[in-house]
Amino acid sequence: MDVFAALASPVRRELTALLLDGPQPVNDLASHFAMSRPSVSEHLKVLRDAGLVSEQRSGRQRLYRLEAGPLRELSEWLGPYERFWRERLSDLRELLDEEDDR
Repeated sequence: MDVFAALASPVRRELTALLLDGPQPVNDLASHFAMSRPSVSEHLKVLRDAGLVSEQRSGRQRLYRLEAGPLRELSEWLGPYERFWRERLSDLRELLDEEDDR
């Protein structure tokens, strides 16, 4: 699964946000959702298959860690669109300022 498809789910986006704080076991991650731990594990599998998270065993637990590589690629892809919208918003700001001056 590609990065965009993996991040299409709000649950998976929230999981990546939670992992910004560092590696966490699935039980800690699951405590943030109104769903079962196995359901959260399925979402983590999708993120893992897309390369967005890695899994490391620590005793009986599995720790999940956010991986920067795919996010960097995503950021590079989004860069031109960010510039596009920044320019459009700047144009809108100028138009609104002109309206205020009238």
